[in-house]
Amino acid sequence: QVQLVESGGGLVQPGGSLRLSCAASRSIFNIYSMGWYRQAPGKQRELVATITSGDTTTYTDSVKGRFTISRSNVNNAVYLQMDSLKPEDTAVYYCNTDAEYYSDHAYHRGVLWGQGTQVTVSS
Repeated sequence: QVQLVESGGGLVQPGGSLRLSCAASRSIFNIYSMGWYRQAPGKQRELVATITSGDTTTYTDSVKGRFTISRSNVNNAVYLQMDSLKPEDTAVYYCNTDAEYYSDHAYHRGVLWGQGTQVTVSS
């Protein structure tokens, strides 16, 4: 089964930390990049951070210095360490990958999304 499964969301107070994880199924391989996006109520989905197969990272300006994206080839996973969280970080966070995968007896390349995990920053 081709899927991305996120975990680690929850409720945290301002200034706190959370670590999101995203595990890609083994049918997903040759991962070119992985990333995290978020969507707050009433807003468009926005890029948070990405990491390439060469470990090049990018961050949206609002999270620079507070969030850290990393990946594990062994676990076929990507992580997002979120520190100094602010109420405006509240959103559903989605994992994303540009990869090759095996499905329906064929190989494909495309962009895949996880189901999302809620992050709420509130006192």
